[in-house]
Amino acid sequence: MGSVSAPIDATATTAWAELDAHRSAFAPDLRGWFADDPDRASRLTLTVADLHVDLSKNLVTDDILASLVRLAEQTGVADRYAAMLTGEHINTTEDRAVLHTALRRPPGATPPLVVDGQDVDHDVQSVLDAMDAFAERVRSGEWKGITGRTVTHVVNIGIGGSDLGPAMIFEALKPYADAGIQARFVSNIDPADIALKTADLDPETTLFVVASKTFTTLETLTNARLARDWLWAGLAEAGAIGEDEASRTDAVAHHFVAVSTALDKVAAFGIDPANAFGFWDWVGGRYSVDSAIGLSLAITLGPEAFREVLAGFHAVDEHVRTTPLAQNVPVVMGVLNVWYNNFLGAQTHAVLPYAQQLHRFAAYLQQLTMESNGKSVRWDGTPVTTGTGEIFWGEPGTNGQHAFYQLIHQGTQLIPAEFIAFANPAFPLEADGRDVHGLFLANFLAQTKALAFGKTAEEVEAEGTTGPLVAARTFAGNRPTTSIFAPALTPRVLGELVALYEHITFTQGVIWGINSFDQWGVELGKQLALQIAPALEGDAAAFDAQDASTRALLDYYREHRV
Repeated sequence: MGSVSAPIDATATTAWAELDAHRSAFAPDLRGWFADDPDRASRLTLTVADLHVDLSKNLVTDDILASLVRLAEQTGVADRYAAMLTGEHINTTEDRAVLHTALRRPPGATPPLVVDGQDVDHDVQSVLDAMDAFAERVRSGEWKGITGRTVTHVVNIGIGGSDLGPAMIFEALKPYADAGIQARFVSNIDPADIALKTADLDPETTLFVVASKTFTTLETLTNARLARDWLWAGLAEAGAIGEDEASRTDAVAHHFVAVSTALDKVAAFGIDPANAFGFWDWVGGRYSVDSAIGLSLAITLGPEAFREVLAGFHAVDEHVRTTPLAQNVPVVMGVLNVWYNNFLGAQTHAVLPYAQQLHRFAAYLQQLTMESNGKSVRWDGTPVTTGTGEIFWGEPGTNGQHAFYQLIHQGTQLIPAEFIAFANPAFPLEADGRDVHGLFLANFLAQTKALAFGKTAEEVEAEGTTGPLVAARTFAGNRPTTSIFAPALTPRVLGELVALYEHITFTQGVIWGINSFDQWGVELGKQLALQIAPALEGDAAAFDAQDASTRALLDYYREHRV
């Protein structure tokens, strides 16, 4: 099967040799390129679903872009994508299919998707239907807490993909939360997280969603136990339950549901397995927000809005499947990242949404991109032949302009960036008769213009500046950006944006020959934490087993913990 064949070494392709030659003679000149080519902007603007993607301010010529597309062709990006869609086990280290794209196939999609003898479409739609039905029970008030009151807050307890996805999407789509139910998200094992998130909640109107595929994740289960204790204590204080086991069990059944496949562990915790929503081993955590992990979103935003998010994902999946590579937006954006990373020396990548509602988007992308492509071996276990991965980061504009944009404009680092904006705001407001959203978008447009074209010393001097200040006020330009515009931040558009970055990440992973769907790098620290925990609790043998630095830090903790 193609899924277990050796990866193609990108550096051995003719396209890589072409790109090396381009780099050796490369002298970026966005000012000149635009002046000499009036069609550059239109030619380098592509569309995927509702997203208008202007690539014209990137540091590429037509020849470089053609070589980059050939690199995607010669490393088998299209074939690998087809293998993923049909359920080949492209997650080689775990011998699993990778089928997050199946989570957003519409009902009745043809041909039906059967993988390893399992009707995947039927399984996915069954869980979605169960989520819809449960969400409607909570939203309508049919589902009640133990004292008969309706739910006002859903607290999602998860970590990693079980937290970042739902938390980001809820923040982005909060204007769609139309049932009077708000969501909170607890992830960190730092006890301050759950203490602060529950401090002003009423146990009688709070529903907890415990999201853990195996129901063994240390942070999630610890927080779930803390939440259970908080619930019991609050209900007991209100006189709603007694201290007996039966009333406590009843309380958990009314206030906890699970997203998990380990029904025995769910039941042992006290959650009715009928209120557990499953998913599958072919769903990686960072690709899971469109599975039952999105239950808190179906409740707060409504099943219809959640299905619209899925439709947005699917629209981009279909674009990738059916569009030639040269016009395939995630593929082109992925190869541009390879150009910057492997040929021009960029180590980081900024994502700058001009939308406050996307203030968690960069954090979401950090897991998606860096957990996926932060690898140094290829999918057959051999060492990589190129640099891999970039550090993704960002903040919403205009906040970032008053923080780190200085470095992007005039620093010595090359930092490619995406600027994301929406033509219509969620909250159309005016100040002094001016449309504030228009003022906001003027900044979005101005920043990419300044980064691309800069400001010459002659232009600075023409404004009357002299002496050493001229150099300080000169902008080199040729700082690459991509502008992504959409009509509005709707559920569908948000699904499109997330899928766009999933497939950008996929494209880069294939070119680098790595498995973008495992995450063994997170395991060692978890294992060592379990070994160190007894030392914190006074176990002498565990203390003695540590290195000198760790022992010294443990001593400090013991001395200062009151």
